[in-house]
Amino acid sequence: MADTNSIQAFVEPYQIPGASAALNRNLAAMAESFAVTDDKVREIIAEFHRSMRAGLDKDDRDALPMIPTFVSRRPTGKETGHFLALDLGGTNLRVCQVELRGDTTYSLVQQKFTITQEAKESRLWDFIAECVGIFLEEHDLRPKPGRRTIPCGFTFSFPIFQTSIASGDLSMWNKGFTVPNSVGRDVVNLTQSAFQRHHVPVEVVAIVNDTVGTLMTSAYSFPDTQMGIIFGTGTNAAYWENLSAVGKWKGDRRGEMVVNLEWGAFDNATHVLPYTMHDNKLNRKSSNPGMQVYEKMISGLFLGEVARNAILALVDQRLLFAGRSSEILNKSYTFDTAYMSAIVADDSPGLDAVGTVLEATLELPPTDLVDRRAVQNVCRMIGTRGVRLSAAAMAAVLLSRPELLASPVSVGIDGSMYQFYPNFERDLYAVSRVFLGADFVDNRLKLHLAKDGSGVGAAIVAMTVEEERVAAAAAAATATAAAAA
Repeated sequence: MADTNSIQAFVEPYQIPGASAALNRNLAAMAESFAVTDDKVREIIAEFHRSMRAGLDKDDRDALPMIPTFVSRRPTGKETGHFLALDLGGTNLRVCQVELRGDTTYSLVQQKFTITQEAKESRLWDFIAECVGIFLEEHDLRPKPGRRTIPCGFTFSFPIFQTSIASGDLSMWNKGFTVPNSVGRDVVNLTQSAFQRHHVPVEVVAIVNDTVGTLMTSAYSFPDTQMGIIFGTGTNAAYWENLSAVGKWKGDRRGEMVVNLEWGAFDNATHVLPYTMHDNKLNRKSSNPGMQVYEKMISGLFLGEVARNAILALVDQRLLFAGRSSEILNKSYTFDTAYMSAIVADDSPGLDAVGTVLEATLELPPTDLVDRRAVQNVCRMIGTRGVRLSAAAMAAVLLSRPELLASPVSVGIDGSMYQFYPNFERDLYAVSRVFLGADFVDNRLKLHLAKDGSGVGAAIVAMTVEEERVAAAAAAATATAAAAA
């Protein structure tokens, strides 16, 4: 794609030689609706900056949440010890025992539990307690002598408004969760109550968002890390901000703090995002219509569904599969984003992998090469939009602190889209080069996979809390002894 500021550059690659004029016309219109030109990216960056500034100044429903996280201490990479961590994501709960080795490296023993539909809908907190109990028993973990509980960091990958390092009220569910009697309540209290019910000797001493965990994990190995991002089932980011810029922060304004953007909620009113009829259909039928709109345009939970809607729009016009669909394809969320990855990656002459997904997995009738190319093109245009929107958000945050760009900057990233979607990292660099400058991107910007970062990061934050607790207790003991003397 040469001229990324030309609509034609987003249309011409998706025209299919030998296809009907009607199909090519519809593919052209669809590609134009999904196009994100350079000018559109600049418009998005400008709106991002406006929304970031508004959200830093005060809580504003029309701005990014920009939530202070109470994390204000950067790791050095020299920290040591064993720490327990929980990582609740959109699909799995991971329970981890993390060893920090003190040389910027770490290891972990972890157990992954698939979150059941029942847990997503009703009994999440008891599910968490049961899983942690299983992990403690299987790994023979007990509180240290003199302690009643094991301190734990909790990565909670849903929007919360934190009131301290160990408390935060759930602002909303996303990623398909609908657990009742939780929104507006402190998730640490809800978790702790479940631990008590199930006699699990664990105390949550720190709660962090998954992006904060990813940032802290990356910073343990790469001290110049300024940002942590999740590009996975959902999407979000956190970054280091000067407290002097956080107008709504009521504490000491000196120093810096990690701020959780909750950028999945960017531009819910769709003033600048390239919003299409296919996005609108998904949004309208979702569990949270009108919310997390940006997340629904770029994250793994939703991209396949946008593609399914677009494919069915062509089927309904009898331009694909001779107008025939299948029972599977007709059901919501059956076109997994993993299918998109396999389809986009297929470069075989007959698009054999595409055919396998369509015919064997989705049980469609036999397809021809035009059908397969059309499906691949739909997936590519939606995936391209996703990565360009992802790069726009990353660039916007980095550009909000231009003083950092003269020095090396690392960004820690985790998530299935970053790991598995074809050429996602390469394209992030390519798009960023246009807006951050080739010199910075080629010589100073480093994107790092923070594998299992959200869990490790929670352990790192828990470690800092424990160190501060020990230091405070020692200072109190010294003061008591001095007073007694």
